[in-house]
Amino acid sequence: MSRSSKFAKVSAVALIQIIWASVAHAADTNYELKPISLPGATGTVALDYFAYDRATGKLWVPASNTGSVDVIDEATDAVSQVTGFQTGEVELRGRKIKLGPTAVSIGDSVVYIGNRGDSSLCIIDAHTLERGECLQVAPASAGPSAAPDGVVYVAATRELWVTTGAPPLGIASADKSIQVFDASDPRHLKLKTKIPLDGSAEGYAVDNLQGRFYTNIEETGNTVAIDARTHKMVAKWSVGSHELQGLALDNARGFLFVACGDHVVSLDLGHGGKISDSIATGPGLDNIDYSLDRKVLYAAASQAATLTIAEVDDRGKFQLKATVPTVKGARGVIAAKGETAYLIDPAEGRILKLTNK
Repeated sequence: MSRSSKFAKVSAVALIQIIWASVAHAADTNYELKPISLPGATGTVALDYFAYDRATGKLWVPASNTGSVDVIDEATDAVSQVTGFQTGEVELRGRKIKLGPTAVSIGDSVVYIGNRGDSSLCIIDAHTLERGECLQVAPASAGPSAAPDGVVYVAATRELWVTTGAPPLGIASADKSIQVFDASDPRHLKLKTKIPLDGSAEGYAVDNLQGRFYTNIEETGNTVAIDARTHKMVAKWSVGSHELQGLALDNARGFLFVACGDHVVSLDLGHGGKISDSIATGPGLDNIDYSLDRKVLYAAASQAATLTIAEVDDRGKFQLKATVPTVKGARGVIAAKGETAYLIDPAEGRILKLTNK
C-alpha cells in the first residue's frame, strides 16, 4: 500500500471516529441522572452490592454504616427503610471504619442481606419488608477476610452462594472458598458445603438456564465457570488483565462480560470463551450490568466519572451508544426496566437514577 493510500485510510478512520464521537456526545443529552438521597446518610456511605427486584419494581440498597437497608420504589422514587442491622468497626487499609450491611440478593419472595459489620446473613420479606432470621457466616471477630462480600441466590439449585473477603482492597478471602447455603426453605438457610478456590472470588454472574456460576479469581487473574449443580469448576479463562472486577451475562446468546479496571471484555462462551471484543470505559470500574431485553451493557467508571452504555450485537461486538457524565466515585450499576438504570454514589451517600428523557 502506498503512503498516500495509507494516509487516506488513516484519515478516513480518524474522520469516522470524530463523527462517532459527535454522535455519542449528542446522545448523552438524551439521558439524565436524578439523585436519590438515602435516609440518615451524612457524607460517605460504603455502598457496594445492590439489586433490583423485577417482580416488585424495587431497588434494594444496603446502606452499610447507616445500619439500614433502603428500598426505593421505581415508580415514585420513595425510599422505605429496613432498620436495626448491626454495624461494627472494621479495619480496612490501615484505618477503622464503620460498616454494616453491604450486599443483597433477590431470592424467592425474600431478599438476602450480607452484613460486613457482624459477618451475618439476614432474610427480609420482599413484599412486607419484615425482617426474618439472621445467621452467622463467621464470628464477627474474624474480621473482613471472613465476612460476606458477594451474596448470590442461585435459583437453579435453590441455593445462596456467599463469597468472603474484600479482594479489591487487598483483603483476601480467609479460606478462599464460596460458602453454599441450602435455600430450599427460603426463610431458613442451612450451610450445605464449601467450594474451594485457588484464590479470592470477585464479582459474579449466574446462568440459571445452563446452571453456571461465573466469578473472577483475584490472585490468579482468571475468570472461571462453576457448575451450579456439581459445584465443580468446569472452565477457566485469562482475559489479559489482573484488575478484574464485575461480571455480566447474556445467557440467551452466550456472552460473558468482564470488567477489567478501565475496559470491558466480551467472552464468547459458545466458542470456548474466546475474546470477541473489548470496549474502553475509563478507569475505576466495579460491578457492571447488562439489559438482556435491550442487549445493552452498562459500565460506570468511578475515576473517569462516566457511564458507558454500549449495544452488543450477535457476534459479541460492542457498539458505543452513549458516554454519560456522572460524578467522581460513582461506581456499580444496575439495569432496571426499559432504559432505566441505577448507580451508586458512595461519596454523597445516594443513588443516581438514569433515565432517557
